[in-house]
Amino acid sequence: MAWEAVIGLEIHVQLATKTKIFSGASTAFGAAPNTQACAVDLGLPGVLPVLNAEAVNMAIKFGLGIDAEINKINAFERKNYFYPDLPKGYQTTQLERPIVGAGHVDIMLDDGSSKSVRIHHAHLEEDAGKSLHEDFQGMSGIDLNRAGTPLIEIVTEPDMSNAKEAVAFAKKLHSIVTTLGICDGEMSQGSMRFDVNVSVRPKGESKLGTRTETKNLNSFRFMERAINKEIERQIDLIEDGGTVIQETRLYNGDTDEARSMRSKEEANDYRYFPCPDLLPVVIEDSLLDKLRGEMPEMPDAKKARFIRDLGLGEYDAEILSGDQTTAAYFEATAKTSGDAKLAANWVMGELSKSLNQNEIAISNSPVTAEMLGGLILRIKDNTISGKIAKQVFEALWNGEGKDADEVIEKKGLKQVTDTGAIETMIDEVLAANAQQVDNYRAAPVEKRGKMIGFFVGQCMKASKGKANPGMVNQILKKKLEG
Repeated sequence: MAWEAVIGLEIHVQLATKTKIFSGASTAFGAAPNTQACAVDLGLPGVLPVLNAEAVNMAIKFGLGIDAEINKINAFERKNYFYPDLPKGYQTTQLERPIVGAGHVDIMLDDGSSKSVRIHHAHLEEDAGKSLHEDFQGMSGIDLNRAGTPLIEIVTEPDMSNAKEAVAFAKKLHSIVTTLGICDGEMSQGSMRFDVNVSVRPKGESKLGTRTETKNLNSFRFMERAINKEIERQIDLIEDGGTVIQETRLYNGDTDEARSMRSKEEANDYRYFPCPDLLPVVIEDSLLDKLRGEMPEMPDAKKARFIRDLGLGEYDAEILSGDQTTAAYFEATAKTSGDAKLAANWVMGELSKSLNQNEIAISNSPVTAEMLGGLILRIKDNTISGKIAKQVFEALWNGEGKDADEVIEKKGLKQVTDTGAIETMIDEVLAANAQQVDNYRAAPVEKRGKMIGFFVGQCMKASKGKANPGMVNQILKKKLEG
């Protein structure tokens, strides 16, 4: 039987406020355990929450960024459950009246087509603390630094049908929140955490299957693996005569193992009720107008500009507009070099390869955008060839010069463009390979195109890669045909 998957996501995005959503405690990452949790975060008797206005502003900006409805009157509820890292015994969140209503995020698929993923809503809430199991023999430690950190939880419709679509959506969402500046996007620090709802059904069936939820995935690679593993598990289970149970599951990316965590709760299990300590939030038109005026250029608009104004293809524009830091680096490189296409090729090619191999973020690249732009200028003016440019890039990466010109001068990499010198070198190559010259001249015209590559290689070898390849080809062809 042919099967299809149905996938929806719930994403917790940690907002980049300096203080928590209902208290003045710091949200800075990396502090010693339990040094950034105040009386409000701990839920001590008599304390009252005060809503952080900046968290509200950031949630609104997210809504504006995905063309969503902004609910001008929204309210907080208490979600009641017991867990050691939730000292109040409830989480303050939004249910009936979330701040952000329906919206959409457009993603690009592998075949170049686009797909719109609907956003059901996004709501404000506080984060819980963190249970630590690794450092305690037979016990768990509780760190409440994260308790009260402001989040928006973004809930999609079940519009994705495979792991690649889910990852494409997750990457696009990451791009949106980091472009807006409402989240630092540091997934390894828990700034974005993905819960994945997966079900399967026979292809063509309209009724949804029973879904499971895999929680707290914090890398795109782990998300893809977890989804594929769960789809395979559900199909195997059903085909073996079993049934899928609605449950919450965990996935360990280090061991590539998934396990059941608990049965899936419904909303009524949490006994939601309106928070008696917080009034409804009323958003005025003047605030919406102010925040609209502060909106940056969004990834889709940036992509369209790269295609329209810089002449990039759709794929290149999609990749380069997907991350704000990468987009800024590319634009600076293109401005310095005056060639957007070459800049795109180098950013997506040699630079990206070096960053990935060394696990370095583009913001920490040892080759700055201005340095790369200067390198491209030397390719354009025929000072160096594209092949030698890779040597220059490597030298810049290793700190062997402040710019391309210094490296070229130090290493004597300047390209030979003197026609007389190239002709002399070609004459020597042809004299040393008389039999190959005779073979070339005796060959049918249609075969000569491949055969000339031998002579080009010999010439480039003789010049140690410094001869201008275009001039070598041109002069070679003239001499061989003559």
